[in-house]
Amino acid sequence: MGITKKFGAVAVGLGMVGTLAACGSSSDDAGSGDSRTVTLVSHDSWAVSKDVMAAFEKESGYKVKVLEDGDAGQAVNKAILTKDNPQGDVFFGVDNTLLSRALDNGLFQPYRAKGSDLVQPVYRADQDKQRVTPVDTGDVCVNYDKAYFTKHGLTPPKSLDDLVKPQYKDLLVTENAGSSSPGLGFLLGTAAKYGDGGWEGYWKKLKANGVKVVDSWEQAYNEEFSGSSGGKKAKGDRPLVVSYASSPPAEVIYADPQPSTAPTGVADGTCFRQVEYAGLLDNAKNAKGGKALLDFLIGERFQNDMPLNMFVYPVREGARIPEAFAKYGPQAKDPQTMDPAKIADHRDQWVKSWTSLVLK
Repeated sequence: MGITKKFGAVAVGLGMVGTLAACGSSSDDAGSGDSRTVTLVSHDSWAVSKDVMAAFEKESGYKVKVLEDGDAGQAVNKAILTKDNPQGDVFFGVDNTLLSRALDNGLFQPYRAKGSDLVQPVYRADQDKQRVTPVDTGDVCVNYDKAYFTKHGLTPPKSLDDLVKPQYKDLLVTENAGSSSPGLGFLLGTAAKYGDGGWEGYWKKLKANGVKVVDSWEQAYNEEFSGSSGGKKAKGDRPLVVSYASSPPAEVIYADPQPSTAPTGVADGTCFRQVEYAGLLDNAKNAKGGKALLDFLIGERFQNDMPLNMFVYPVREGARIPEAFAKYGPQAKDPQTMDPAKIADHRDQWVKSWTSLVLK
């Protein structure tokens, strides 16, 4: 899964909603270069307000078909395997943890989207070839169940160092770094914090302190975590979970009635920043429509719409942040980051080593 998370009242608790959304014509309509249908391929957390999408379709003349294809890693891998005959025209949802895999495999063709100059410079990537367009950003962070820590008279952890302390033994659940985007982000955050020579030692301590590993974000957050709506229903018993800085506002916004404060908090010193990109697929059948769609993704209307649909921050300068989103899900002040080139050089080996160390 990418950094986006789709929350809705119809899901179990605040569960993820994975659908196949089709606006307009069938897949056959995307078969010619002059098609009026443009197809977006994404992981299964794509979301946009109906009126915002309708406005784009009316103004551009294109109907948008969305193909949602599993979590981020799965979607990227499938896009690479089908790149000679792609499912669509634009791919959305490759983040900085997986970006090099997509670029090295020639997934995208160059295109500088209109409005790229308004993307905050810190989020830009591949500037020499312009193969991807930044769309959103978010922080992978440990979330905590406020009620649990109040009940037990414990101070919630604030940093990665805190998580290995005895008072937090058997409290943390995280996702598999080999199958989950937040799990991988959390691993990269520890590698950024402790370095090539220190992250494995840190994970040995974390394992000894009872960290639990599950396959997916949905399982960790909606089944194991005691602080989420879904976790409460599932009788989850882990009051610490690797999720996102934007998870607490979702717990407020989709609650009925809405609480006056978020029931969950974020350990600010545990965060790793992710950036999510979109690109024009190399063999896109409707490249013209794909370019128009990329322009839309960094346009003011879509960027203002994102926070309360996909619970991520926009990358466009001057985009509006809803009050509740900013109040309950502020961006981390000093998140861990890592150069995409270093991620490319070490990611696969780190995941292999992590798997041997933590899962065996």
